[in-house]
Amino acid sequence: MKREEKSCLTRGTFAALFGLLVVLTACKTPVSSDVAATVNGRPITYADLDREIAMQPTALAANQPADQGMALKLEILRALIDNEILLQRAEKAGLIAVDADVEAKYNEAHAPYGKEEFQKQLLARKMTESDFKAQIRKDLSIQKLFNKEIGSHISISDQDVSNFYNANKASFNVAEARVHLAQILVTPAASTNIHNLKGDKAQNEDQAKKKIEMIAMRLRQGDDFAVLAQNYSEDPGSAANGGDMGFIPESALGNAAPELQRVILTVPQGQITPVIHTAEGYRLIKVIAKEPAGERQLNDPRVQENIRAQLFNLRDQLWRDAFIESSRNEAKVVNYYAQSILANRDKH
Repeated sequence: MKREEKSCLTRGTFAALFGLLVVLTACKTPVSSDVAATVNGRPITYADLDREIAMQPTALAANQPADQGMALKLEILRALIDNEILLQRAEKAGLIAVDADVEAKYNEAHAPYGKEEFQKQLLARKMTESDFKAQIRKDLSIQKLFNKEIGSHISISDQDVSNFYNANKASFNVAEARVHLAQILVTPAASTNIHNLKGDKAQNEDQAKKKIEMIAMRLRQGDDFAVLAQNYSEDPGSAANGGDMGFIPESALGNAAPELQRVILTVPQGQITPVIHTAEGYRLIKVIAKEPAGERQLNDPRVQENIRAQLFNLRDQLWRDAFIESSRNEAKVVNYYAQSILANRDKH
């Protein structure tokens, strides 16, 4: 090879290496210290994380071990990352909620409170009205995404209903009237005995009241009852099941506090009670179904409707979980908070 050719090759190789060095240097540009994670380059800030933590006022108590607090923040950040992944998919599919829907949901959440009390609720969550509306838009957009990608694909056939009925015939023979209930319970008792996914336990009356009001607001905003029960309910018997207490005979309700019994029997099927304050603490009860005594036949439209609802919910939850996992696999996520924990592990 001639000297001139070698020289050209050397210059070309040097230019290529220099270009690669520039690219690599650009890729290593340090991220802002305000960023806890990025999803496809879009940041989730520590301010975003703090706002989400503020929705769980008892979760980061002052006397909580540091490692437990960091574990909780990691879990909350993971949820924020998943929501951001889903929001970006909703944007790509043109499913962002319109202003009219956001305003309607905002007014629904605002309605039970006076202006001053509502501002206190927002302050407790470290949110402005603008922040709250932005959160509503995200939630509605993600729900539209689920409706398109999951709900619209679920079909429960007559054969599915028949198979379920035949496999569970005994449960359709009811000896006495009963109600199917789910609950979220918050107690003021000081305790470290925690039964929910968030490790969240109210330690006094003030914390319990704030916590149940926060949960009630999120229900009005459209959050799922079962998910909130798993995350925050302090009932050891039902929290893991999304608050589901199964069918309870009406005669057994006589053992409950009078105000609890009265509300349960008067609230329509499918509705959620207002906050109920009893000696044990604060409750929100969802009346899933009410059934009179007697044998239920498959040709009863109410039986078919109930079975379809159960099968739909089971399939909906399964497919949502799979959709979230698949969406996460396709996204580029960098969790800087997790990296910072590992970077500081030798200091402990």
